[in-house]
Amino acid sequence: MRDDIERILLDEEKLSGIVKELGASISEDYRDKNLLMISVLKGSVVFMADLMRAITIPCRIDFMAVSSYGSGTKTSGVVKIVKDLDINLEGYDLLIVEDILDSGKTLQYIREILTARNPKSIRICTLLDKPERRQVDLAADYVGACVPDEFVVGYGLDYDEKYRNLPYVGVLKPFVYGGK
Repeated sequence: MRDDIERILLDEEKLSGIVKELGASISEDYRDKNLLMISVLKGSVVFMADLMRAITIPCRIDFMAVSSYGSGTKTSGVVKIVKDLDINLEGYDLLIVEDILDSGKTLQYIREILTARNPKSIRICTLLDKPERRQVDLAADYVGACVPDEFVVGYGLDYDEKYRNLPYVGVLKPFVYGGK
């Protein structure tokens, strides 16, 4: 598995620092709010687990699973809810926690659906941002790191359901996914 990685972009130490900084900012910004963190499964589960432990204020969590990739490397543009939230969102200040923001289509769709459920507010926290790939007008409120337009895996991010368990974020060698 590690032989499939071209290079490491963010090692364990760097990821830990990013999570601590984001946790401190979120704790400060949501100090007097009713925070509900929503993890977008499956990719954000590792990040979410670390991030919620770095937050020092009371919060609730819930999980939502959507699909827009299948086994490909680019979003299909069609978003399907695989698992919806269990909590009524009224009165909550939502923080959508995502692994990577690239085209923005999936997060835009999620934000529209959640907005219709009348939360107090909605913000987005993403571990990684790939602004060159953006296809919609969407920006995260909290960004861990910007990454180049390369196929990244590890720390929850996958290719065909593999590599999520790598403790770092690395660039996948193109031959693995049929790239150049």
